[in-house]
Amino acid sequence: MRWKPAEYAGWGRALRASGDLARPERQSTLTALMGDEPAPAIGNCRSYGDACLNNGGRAVQMLRLDRMLSFDAANGIVHVEAGMQLGELARIFAPRGWLPAVMPGTGFATVGGAIAHDVHGKNHHGAGSFGQHVEAFTLITPQGDNRRITRDDPLFRVTVGGLGQTGVIASAELQLLKCKGDVIVVTERRIDGWDDFLTYLDASDATYSVGWIDATATGENLGRGILEEAETGSGLVTARGRARSVPFDAPGFALSPPVVRMFNRAYFRRVPEQGRTLVKPIRDFFFPLDKIRDWNRLYGREGFHQFQCVVPLEQASALRAMLEKVAKSGLASPLAVLKRMGSGRAGMMSFPTEGYTLAVDFRNRAHAVRLISELESDTLNAGGRIYLAKDALARGAAMRAMYPEHGAWAAAVREADPAGAMTTDLIRRLDLRSL
Repeated sequence: MRWKPAEYAGWGRALRASGDLARPERQSTLTALMGDEPAPAIGNCRSYGDACLNNGGRAVQMLRLDRMLSFDAANGIVHVEAGMQLGELARIFAPRGWLPAVMPGTGFATVGGAIAHDVHGKNHHGAGSFGQHVEAFTLITPQGDNRRITRDDPLFRVTVGGLGQTGVIASAELQLLKCKGDVIVVTERRIDGWDDFLTYLDASDATYSVGWIDATATGENLGRGILEEAETGSGLVTARGRARSVPFDAPGFALSPPVVRMFNRAYFRRVPEQGRTLVKPIRDFFFPLDKIRDWNRLYGREGFHQFQCVVPLEQASALRAMLEKVAKSGLASPLAVLKRMGSGRAGMMSFPTEGYTLAVDFRNRAHAVRLISELESDTLNAGGRIYLAKDALARGAAMRAMYPEHGAWAAAVREADPAGAMTTDLIRRLDLRSL
């Protein structure tokens, strides 16, 4: 039996779906499936909203297609199936002196999902987006054809960052990045406020950099946080313990405003005033929350939303005003991240653009939904854009306006999939196939 009924959700757990899933284990099975009953692909459902959902329809779960097909040790090009998880790639190759060139905040993201969202990491300012390190990929079209798509193929820029709308990515050839070993040297420093944070981010020449923001701080403390700058290294570190899990949905008071403020103050002060340098396992820096399985349950049964935007460098004051709005609302959680991004992007609908990106988590409550709507409008007015991998609430007209190549992308998608077999909940909600 190819299809089995299932219920599943985005990582934010605010949006859910039920429908039939297929879980092919061989490329031949996947090809036959797409030839007979084409459906969109999903991975580990680590996108936060409805990008991975097809409620009432079918989807192909790719997690069993996770094999390494070949590796060229001379130039660091690895060919893997699309269900391979990025954390597993890092585990295998870091001791051999190679890393995935770009890694998002979780190692549970699959290669296919990383291409479909053209994800970015803590080194975007230097390395660009994930798709810029993809040499080629195999695409199974909605008509059941296998095509090897290279950079000079017009479908490359439509598919990378294209939310799975041109077909199913079956495998990919990735250019890995040279690294010094499987540990990372991290320098942490306290940053006292917004202006200082931007100054440090602008001046940083570290390969990897990321800022944690205390999104509850107001007044002269607005924008305070911790800046982490890092380089890969070699040596021995203490192996981290087994991952812990959150066994139940946390009660509402667990992330009440007083609790979040208290936690944020303590977390800020965990770094000494003079800063410090630590040596960590690779995974502890790139995927810190993966140490807590099912951490999304901390937000309770109703789930949560993440708002992530990027605004141009010259609109930093607009982003500051957005952070001030968040801080005064009392709705923020402990998870808030600030990064500087470069200009690198590989697809028509890729999120990255040069500027500052802010990401903040909110419990799924009516007043948080209203605040996120305001922040979306602020982003549009600032000439920025919202990250589709994180969104669950945006309006279609506003979102299409944020992506200047949307019209050309939509036309190409309609040509690649005229029957709309690859349409997902996100595509329907935002009406992204409309020209």
